[in-house]
Amino acid sequence: MTGRLTLIGAGIVIGAGLTMVATVPRLQPAGIAYAASSNSSDVYKQLNLFGDVFERIRADYVEEPDDAKLVESAIKAMLTSLDPHSEYLPPDKQRDMNVKTSGEFGGLGIQVIMENGQVKVVSPIEGTPAQKAGVLSGDIIESVDGKSLEGVTLDEAVDKLRGPVKTPVTLSIKRAKQDKPLEFKIVRDRIVIPSVHSRAEGDIGYIKINEFTENTGDGLEKAIATINKDIPADKLKGYVIDLRNNPGGLLTQSIAVADDFLDKGEIVSTRGRGAENTQRFNARAGDLTNGKPVIVLINGGSASASEIVAGALQDHRRATILGTRSFGKGSVQTIIPLGSNGAIRLTTARYYTPSGRSIQAKGIEPDIEVLQDVPDDLKDKVEVKGEASRPGHLSAEDGKETQSPSQAYVPEDPKQDKQLNTAFDLLRGVQANKNFPPNPDAPVPN
Repeated sequence: MTGRLTLIGAGIVIGAGLTMVATVPRLQPAGIAYAASSNSSDVYKQLNLFGDVFERIRADYVEEPDDAKLVESAIKAMLTSLDPHSEYLPPDKQRDMNVKTSGEFGGLGIQVIMENGQVKVVSPIEGTPAQKAGVLSGDIIESVDGKSLEGVTLDEAVDKLRGPVKTPVTLSIKRAKQDKPLEFKIVRDRIVIPSVHSRAEGDIGYIKINEFTENTGDGLEKAIATINKDIPADKLKGYVIDLRNNPGGLLTQSIAVADDFLDKGEIVSTRGRGAENTQRFNARAGDLTNGKPVIVLINGGSASASEIVAGALQDHRRATILGTRSFGKGSVQTIIPLGSNGAIRLTTARYYTPSGRSIQAKGIEPDIEVLQDVPDDLKDKVEVKGEASRPGHLSAEDGKETQSPSQAYVPEDPKQDKQLNTAFDLLRGVQANKNFPPNPDAPVPN
């Protein structure tokens, strides 16, 4: 038997965020039985056609083609023709997927972007080898181990920076106001990227979830425990859970996160082609927040696993959803390993909120819509069109899709963050809104 992983992810990148998907471990039979059908003879005719074209290319193309690349290209095209989220993952991309979902890797601990063809350091992560060595935000990495990064892609640059723990690497760095490049010899270490960040905002607990990786559930429990320790129960007004620009993650972790705020009831269900492929995931007893008010922030960059959490808490009237409409990614992908040949990511099901609604190509509408004040130079750059705009997407089951874009802007300065400050004001009673706290007798959103 080989391992199989089920995912639900947006397949989008928001700013410098990671493209993530939500996952549930399952098993894959070693063989695949083909279902008999009246069209099987037509299928085999098409396979023969593929073989004929393949041989014609090998025999007559102007240059001798690479057979392995031809087959890989055919597999990629077959999967990408299904929908925007099905794809072939060569071994290197499969490894990248494993790194993203685990939230840890061997590396230096720096966040980088590609800017004007150069690899630029956004920031070193505190306590990592890069930060201890003196790498600074704004540094330009010109070469790694003497090999220039000119002309490489960002993924290729990241591959050169990462490597086995305890292995050395030499960086040549261009720094502003320095005449000559600086050289840094750094030893790689195990880098763990926390997916959960929290702080006490006076009498309110603020928790930001960047993505849903293997450590998100544990990170949330620790964050809640720390907030409960820092803020006395009689002073704690409630919690703000920030899921804005969270592109998704592990399904198991989205279930764990929703479960921490619920005592009972369904969190999410997934439904495949047949009735036997239906799965339901229910909450266990125990609300870690002891029933304190909760406001969940979402926007156009909130997708997949973050939509599962928002949808579950909205349907159960456990939280008020505030912000702008979410991305609308309501399908499930399964990572199916292919041994040494990598894996395929295949759409295998749709998921549904506890009330039975599908948000595919629609998104989750907030209970309270709050738009940010966007600087003039960003006004045409901070909206996300969403799942319904993606070519080949799965259609909404009722045919009612949301085509309009949704704002996905979060100001760097919390003081300018209109959505966050509205949440704080609601929890403190400075503002009032009919949808906060949620009415347990209100109709289910649709």
